[in-house]
Amino acid sequence: MEKQYCKVGTVKPIAANADIITLLEYQYQNFIDKASNMQSNNQLGEFFEQKAQKIKKTLENLV
Repeated sequence: MEKQYCKVGTVKPIAANADIITLLEYQYQNFIDKASNMQSNNQLGEFFEQKAQKIKKTLENLV
C-alpha cells in the first residue's frame, strides 16, 4: 500500500492570503451589521459587537 495524502481538514494560514485586509474589513462590517440588526436579542448583539472590536484591533495592527 502506498501512502495517501488527504487535503480534508488542512488549514491554510490566514497570513498567507494576499487579500487579508479586504477579508477582515468584510468580516468587520458583517459583524457590525449583525449587531445592529439584533435589537430583540441584546446578548447576541453584544457578542457580535465584541467580535467586530477584535477584528478592528487586528486591522489596526496590520495597517
